[in-house]
Amino acid sequence: MSIRRVVFDTNVIVSASLSRNGNPANIYKMFLTGTIALFYCEEILAEYVDVLYRPHLKILPSDADIIMAAVRQHGKKVIVTPSISPMPDEDDRVFYDIAKIAGAFLITGNIKHYPSEKFILTPSAFLELLENDS
Repeated sequence: MSIRRVVFDTNVIVSASLSRNGNPANIYKMFLTGTIALFYCEEILAEYVDVLYRPHLKILPSDADIIMAAVRQHGKKVIVTPSISPMPDEDDRVFYDIAKIAGAFLITGNIKHYPSEKFILTPSAFLELLENDS
């Protein structure tokens, strides 16, 4: 099986940080072990930083530092070219566009923020896809 390309919506990174046992955490661990390849751009990094360090989420700054270092070190940076596809939530366009550019799955807990496309999956749907492929 080839390495799957992914883009993590911010909610996946946050969920993985808050619960070490859920589907987002399992997918994040796959990124850390090289089972999947994570793609990002500067705009996505900026959003991760903005959200991970919000005090009300109670994510330890040291944990956020580790996550950001892992993304920068092991993720694959690409340059975004904005699309003109209609989007339910314009703030999420960058995740959609990077997934399209990278030929990656966009993994999100907020499916309703995106157009209905086969490459946009919830964490559980992504894990089910991997299980069916093995």
